Amino acid sequence: MVALTVEAPAAYVAAGQRIDIEKVSHQFELEGEPLPVLDEVGFSVEPGSFVALLGPSGCGKSTLLRLLAGLDHPTEGALKVDGTVVGDPDPSRILVFQDPTLFPWRTVWDNVALGLEAQGILKSSRHRVDKAIELVGLGGFDKAYPHQLSGGMAQRVALARALVNEPRLLLLDEPLGKLDSLTRLTMQTELVKLWQEAGLTAVLVTHDVEEALFLTQRVLIFGPRPARIVADITVDLPYPRHRGDPRLAELRREALGHLGLAATW
Repeated sequence: MVALTVEAPAAYVAAGQRIDIEKVSHQFELEGEPLPVLDEVGFSVEPGSFVALLGPSGCGKSTLLRLLAGLDHPTEGALKVDGTVVGDPDPSRILVFQDPTLFPWRTVWDNVALGLEAQGILKSSRHRVDKAIELVGLGGFDKAYPHQLSGGMAQRVALARALVNEPRLLLLDEPLGKLDSLTRLTMQTELVKLWQEAGLTAVLVTHDVEEALFLTQRVLIFGPRPARIVADITVDLPYPRHRGDPRLAELRREALGHLGLAATW
């Protein structure tokens, strides 16, 4: 398979990191037996790009995000960020999960400040907390507690908690998966704005074909476990995008075909 790359918008390239995945295979041990998850996965992502990983549930997409975050290490192959092999977790690479996991006894401001507090730099970087809260559209809610927030607002707090670290690589593991449909549509648009304003590289794991095509510049489709990339689709549409665009419908049909779901279209 030839790995394709998509150039990011020129205004965003400086902040984001380049990703190079080189023949990465990974397996877990399950009751003493190996469970292969990834099989020689390889691709590159240009700095400042927005890429989606799409595929069947349990095929290894989230595992790949954890490897990129440095939370696990591959059985074989290498993952490189800006030419350096990924080792331990680093504040420049942030993973956002489906569940916001906010601390209920801390305010929005205090939840967002956690990363800076852990690094011992909160006193000199308080302005970054305020900036991140404003960036996700939660200005005025800094003193609110998690129980006072809607699901969409809680997920905005989780994004602000990631952005306050000024990451260059944002890893998104189905961050909108638990939201109601209307809130999810709104948050999709907000995610695009956040990516554009921050100028970072973003990798999104999702099971939603339309979400992948609406948000990102490129969709990598994984086959069943142990996963390989079976298709690499360039989303050749400018932003802002419109959900009724005929080109999106064409790309949706193509993506569903690679997933073995063409008959559902």
